[in-house]
Amino acid sequence: MNVIERIEHWGDTHHPRWLDIMRIALGIVIFMKGVTFLADTESLRRLIEETHIQIYTWGAVHYIAFSHLVGGILIAIGLITRVAIGFQLPILIGAVFFVNITRGLSFLNSELWVSIIVLLLLSLFFVVGSGPYSLDQQMREREKVR
Repeated sequence: MNVIERIEHWGDTHHPRWLDIMRIALGIVIFMKGVTFLADTESLRRLIEETHIQIYTWGAVHYIAFSHLVGGILIAIGLITRVAIGFQLPILIGAVFFVNITRGLSFLNSELWVSIIVLLLLSLFFVVGSGPYSLDQQMREREKVR
């Protein structure tokens, strides 16, 4: 059993059911953030340009919006959760360390705190997995029956 399988097994055996409510809420929040980014791509483009990182700005805008929309849905329903979170982690790391932290570490910077909380929750669910109330779990149970 390699490291990833051991982490997955530990996450599956130590997953309280109330954590699934948190996963569903996190997926909805990420999806809604994707909708707001899609509604105002110009502000997202300005945020990316403010970081002064040499990347293709419009490519990053589309990656972020698409990842939030699709990833939010996948996280909420619990389908390939770890993969969806894997696409979200670089976005949130960039949001915390390159975008929001430039505005200062104050309690008035609510976007920074929301980004930190979402990053911590994503890291948690990357380890513990999708949980018992997810499509991943239903698919595993169907495989056992066959």
